[in-house]
Amino acid sequence: MKESMKKSLNWSLIIAVITFVLAAIFSIVSTTILSGVTWGIGMLIVFLIVLLGIISDTIGVAATAAAEKPFHAMAAERVPGAKQAVLITRNADRFSNFTNDVIGDIAGIISGTASTYVVIQLALQMGHAEGSILQFIVSILFTSVVAALTVGGKSVGKTLAIQYSTEIIYQVGRLFYFLEVKLKLTIFKGKNRKRRKKNNKRK
Repeated sequence: MKESMKKSLNWSLIIAVITFVLAAIFSIVSTTILSGVTWGIGMLIVFLIVLLGIISDTIGVAATAAAEKPFHAMAAERVPGAKQAVLITRNADRFSNFTNDVIGDIAGIISGTASTYVVIQLALQMGHAEGSILQFIVSILFTSVVAALTVGGKSVGKTLAIQYSTEIIYQVGRLFYFLEVKLKLTIFKGKNRKRRKKNNKRK
């Protein structure tokens, strides 16, 4: 019980640090991209950030819904990405925690900040000062649209994630396979079950 609690606290600490770093990176990148662009391009960037949040949420749900068995069969035939898909489903709790809570929540926060910037740019371009009634109305409308797209998109994404969990996780597995082979970047490290069993027998 103490060991599981310790692992949980360690993971929570790691996730908190990763979230802090990623949030800072996302914020800097989005601010840099948005500065100097027109409100139309800014609006497009906001929708892309929303789409990122929807996709990450969909992948996270698919990870918890997918089963290992189909990927084991693929891995036996040495299908590229199958091994990575097995590791994703095996670590579904942590994987979904990262995609849903870290990436998804950061995307939500950044999209809100970016929306404010776009509204201010639009108001200024139309000759209205910051804090004007027009800015207030546009802010409400645009924020409502972004919120509706986010919630509606995630709802559709969850449905697709449950129905096509195997296909979605396999595609993510293929991406991880590409990262490992081409960029030498290992996302998950597999554990040898046979060695673990032998160690348990010795104990």
